[in-house]
Amino acid sequence: MTSDFDARTAVWVKSTHSGPEGGACIEWVPAHASLTGTVPVRDSKRPSGPVLMVSAPAFAGLITLARSANL
Repeated sequence: MTSDFDARTAVWVKSTHSGPEGGACIEWVPAHASLTGTVPVRDSKRPSGPVLMVSAPAFAGLITLARSANL
């Protein structure tokens, strides 16, 4: 992770596919992505768990893949 990122204070956005039971969903931080080009991603069921930092193009590819697979 980059030294300027704090997962505890970041504003996380949950996937729109997240149901009331939680499900297998991710959260990401759009503000950090727009500032740095790096997208923090985590498991919404484990907010204190690890954070994966991916490039904006890689994250866009992940979203495209998930949409095409209807995930």
